Amino acid sequence: MAAIVAVVAATMSSCHIYKKYELPEEGISKSVVEARQEPVDSLALGNLSWDKVFTDPQLQALIQIALDKNVNLQNAHLNVEMANAQLLGAKLSYVPQLTFSPNAATASYGGSSISKHTWSYQIPVNASWQIDLFGGLLNNKRNAQASVEGAKAYEQAVRTQIVAGVANCYYTLVMLKRQLRLAQETSALWGKSVQTMQDLKEAGRFNEVAVVQSRANYYAIQAQIPALEMNIHEVQNALSLMLNSLPKEWTIDENYQPVFPKYMENGVPMKYLASRPDVVAAEKQFASAYYATNSARAAFYPGLTISAGGGFTNLLGSVIQNPGRWFYQIAASLATPLFRAQNIASLKAAKASQQQALNNFEYTVLSASSEVSDALVAYNKNSQQVALVAEQVKNLEKAVEYNNDLLTLGTTTYLEVLTAQQSLLSAQMSQLQTDLAVQQAAISLYQALGGGR
Repeated sequence: MAAIVAVVAATMSSCHIYKKYELPEEGISKSVVEARQEPVDSLALGNLSWDKVFTDPQLQALIQIALDKNVNLQNAHLNVEMANAQLLGAKLSYVPQLTFSPNAATASYGGSSISKHTWSYQIPVNASWQIDLFGGLLNNKRNAQASVEGAKAYEQAVRTQIVAGVANCYYTLVMLKRQLRLAQETSALWGKSVQTMQDLKEAGRFNEVAVVQSRANYYAIQAQIPALEMNIHEVQNALSLMLNSLPKEWTIDENYQPVFPKYMENGVPMKYLASRPDVVAAEKQFASAYYATNSARAAFYPGLTISAGGGFTNLLGSVIQNPGRWFYQIAASLATPLFRAQNIASLKAAKASQQQALNNFEYTVLSASSEVSDALVAYNKNSQQVALVAEQVKNLEKAVEYNNDLLTLGTTTYLEVLTAQQSLLSAQMSQLQTDLAVQQAAISLYQALGGGR
């Protein structure tokens, strides 16, 4: 028996049925394989804890509420618990299965009487142990372990999405509230301008056209205020949903200016992409599919089961004896599949599923690289735009000031003043939006690098 087991084990080794998962050298970028061997940089942006990236106390409080209460994150954590339970079940497959099944029986023939001496009974304990000669249990356990690691990576991915989502909502609210404040302040100024035009008309300096134009300008800014208030309401509700709360108005700090870590390079090392939670999850799914294929191969080979039983009985052959006696039994069975069509089909399906998982893993890596590249470019280009828009605002503020002075002197028309005011307001609104774009690009980069720990 030992010789047979050794020969079969050697045969199985040639089929890689016992081999642990390794990232394949073919069909995968070499840089991905090398990246997984690089040490993790704890100071990399994606490895910084979220409270080191988002330092606004109000935002930190909201993120913590979301991490404590968000339903999607809770479900992801439950997935980890389920995967751990399945792993425990796979490990317990190595342990003998015990059953306790006491029984008693008697019989009457031809109307014979039943007495206590005709009763037979058994009080047995049976044990059954499957010997893992061909890697079936081993691959099931490794499959379950890969599923646990994949579930943990998915939980981290959800955590990352929540942190980024709350931060995006928060900074969007800050931008909208700043725009609302700007609109209200501008409305107050333009309201005074209407009265000024009315006074100048009565003094004979301007005609009714200037008054009407100033009044139209005032109503134009007034019309923007309800739209901004509606947008604020909608974002507040979106934030409430992420925080698993009924709609309410959340406190934000409009004056806090975020400062992000200086990690805006022109490129990102592949090792940072390899540690992204969605990349890790995709690889663990591939590993799980690899072990499932090995399990499908193991189904072609015999299964060895050892069973033993023992207990107390008064049934000794066909004789009932009182008092009873102890007994034990030991047996071994080797079951070999004869019709393998179903196994062949299962193996083909497992191989196809494994190839799908590999394709998904490759695409996830490419997608991660694209997301990081987009976020880096967006951050750099929007930062450039912020500086340019700031200069535009400075010059338009001077233009408004100069036009107002010329209007007082009577050397320009109100139309020129009006045009300068509208251009300034548009630039100021754009400046706030560009600030938000920089913040969102930084958030996207943090998320793209797998941050949120």
